[in-house]
Amino acid sequence: MREIVFDTETTGLDNQADRIIEIGCVELENQFPTGRSLHLYINPDGRKVHPDALAVHGITDAFLADKPVFAEVAEEIAAFFEGAHYVAHNASFDMGFLNTEYQRVGIPAVAPELVIDTLSLARRRHPMGPNSLDALCRRYGIDNAHRTKHGALLDAELLTDVYIEMLGGRQAALGLSNKDTATVERTENEEVATIGQRPRPLPPRITEIEIEAHAALIERIGKDALWHKVSGEN
Repeated sequence: MREIVFDTETTGLDNQADRIIEIGCVELENQFPTGRSLHLYINPDGRKVHPDALAVHGITDAFLADKPVFAEVAEEIAAFFEGAHYVAHNASFDMGFLNTEYQRVGIPAVAPELVIDTLSLARRRHPMGPNSLDALCRRYGIDNAHRTKHGALLDAELLTDVYIEMLGGRQAALGLSNKDTATVERTENEEVATIGQRPRPLPPRITEIEIEAHAALIERIGKDALWHKVSGEN
């Protein structure tokens, strides 16, 4: 299955009046990054960047002045998404803007069944939250220290790592070096791969807050807690 993980930055919050000014996209094939991406800045065609939006992404009107308007890049964007599912965090926001931009230039709106909302997925997996992109990066040990402001391509790349983790952590396999961790034995009719030990352990998925909450729960239950039997502590 082909998926495009994407993010947008906009002039404001109203998808009817405001405009997309940046889009970043990362292509996945069967939940693995292919290396293909799309990143565009877009002139909002007369719409000014709202000060609140500027504080979030730092993209100024002056910077956008010489960029193409959406009508000039619409076919390039639609072609990149062609045949793929649209994956976004809080997808109703990004899809609201993208569908409005599409409709302005005569491109049909994206069918809802083609949209995957990673925020909804995160809320099902982690109902106690928090489930912002930054919080999910911390939960899954994904380095986002360079994310001082929102940026469409950077956020799409971080969301790609988060999304794959939520689906089972398959991106961990991308860190395997064939030289250091895997050997392939070939016979006449088959290949058998042997995976060695990782050069570095994966970061823990349990946060310090969760560990402390668990310890407090066990203390409240006392000696009857099943955890004592499972862990062998008593």
